Parts: sequence; C-alpha cells; structure tokens
Amino acid sequence: MIHYKTKEEIELVRESSLLVSAAIAEVAKVLKAGMTTKQADAIAEEFIRDNKGIPSFKNYNGFPFACCISVNDAVVHGFPTEIALKEGDVVSVDVGVYKNSFHGDSAYTFAIGSVPDETKKLMRVTKESLWKGIEKALPGNRMGDIAFAVQEHAEKLNKYGVVRELVGHGIGRSLHEDPQVPNYGKRGTGIKLQEGLVIAIEPMINMGKKEVFHDEDGWTIRTKDRLTAVHYEHTVCVKKGEADVLSSFTEIERVEKANPYLDSSYN
Repeated sequence: MIHYKTKEEIELVRESSLLVSAAIAEVAKVLKAGMTTKQADAIAEEFIRDNKGIPSFKNYNGFPFACCISVNDAVVHGFPTEIALKEGDVVSVDVGVYKNSFHGDSAYTFAIGSVPDETKKLMRVTKESLWKGIEKALPGNRMGDIAFAVQEHAEKLNKYGVVRELVGHGIGRSLHEDPQVPNYGKRGTGIKLQEGLVIAIEPMINMGKKEVFHDEDGWTIRTKDRLTAVHYEHTVCVKKGEADVLSSFTEIERVEKANPYLDSSYN
C-alpha cells in the first residue's frame, strides 16, 4: 500500500532528510586517509542524536551501525570497520534519520585523495543519473520514466553497470515503504506518479558489470567483478512543475570542496 503524504507530513520528512544531509556533511568535514569508517559512523551518530534524531539504520533488521559506509567495490550496506581509509578510496556514506515520526534517507559518495579520471567520471555520471531520475518525478509520469532516465544515462550512454537487485523505495513513517523505485526499466510503465508520493531515488552504478554478491558479513553488497561502485541518493516528493527534493547536497558539496583531503574535481 502506498501512503501519500500531506503537506504537513512532507515538511516532517524534509526535516529528517535535512538532518541526514547535515550528518553526511559533518562526516565530510573530517574524511581523509588514515581515519576508519567506524570513526565516521560514530561522528554521524553523535551528530544525529545531538540534534534530537534517531539513526534509522541502527538495529534495522539487525544492522548494528548508524550508517552504511561502502568502500570501493562495496555497492551499498557496507559495515563500518576499523580498516583505515587510504588515498584513492571511493567511499559511499548512506544515512537515515528518524525524527518526529518520519524518516529521511540520503547518500553521497566521496573520493579520498586523488582518484583516476575514470573514477571521477563514474562519480559524475552517477550523480547526473540521480538528477535525471528526479526530473521525471512529476505527477502523471510513471515509475518507469524515472527508472528509464537513470538507466539510459548510466548504462546506455556511458556503458556502466546498473545494479538490478537493489532499488530505491517509498519512505515516510517507515524507512522502506511501497513503491519500489528501480534504476532500470521502460518508459510509460509502472505506477502513475501522484502528488504527495515521497520516494528515495538512489542510483547504484558499477564501473564494470551490473552483477553483485553478498559479502560474508551478510550485509555488504559488492560488485562481482570487484570494480568500483558509486551511490548517490535523495529523498524526493512528487510535485507539479518540479520535483521537491527534501534532502540536500548543498552543504555536503561545500564541505567536500573545502576539505583538502577529498577530491571534488569530478563535479
């Protein structure tokens, strides 16, 4: 069942989503080679709780951390670890917040130190594909229009692998609600989009093939060919004229550019 949101509920989702964005920005301030993803997870959790939020992911189906932090060939659901980040690592930070009875969800991928041009291109194209999908989140369009826009940009035009096993989702009082939001599909198919539908659009794009597998920790999803994967995500409300993006990359991108230990030249 799809739960369409009232204007008041949308604002509560926005509040949670903007706290997610602020938490990711806090992590971006200190991300560098030598720190561990467990340290990054602790920073995000403390910031969320200090701002009267609850980390949505912690204890969700047994997941033991506040953030999913996925490095290099890890696509999503990465376990924070004690392994130090190193120059050239690509790090996706995926965060959820529960506040005032509603969830927000967003993800951003960072480059630690200098990364190859081919990695920069993957990051740029994945972020572009997110915005291509968001542009289609309009009343009267179909879910397949969002899916097709992401797939066409990432796969058809740029020859990357679009993950099939993992999709975006509705979000609100529950972290994962109907409907599913795939990153591949046909235009004009799927449910008709209506105002008040709040969804998390999250392209998960692989440098190589689309195939993935579960790591032995039972959570981390990795690329089968062990090539790099990139992940960006926004919480979005379907709205006439232009989709309403409830999360934000503005502060994250500002901090990313200001941090000398991150490579923001892909933007």
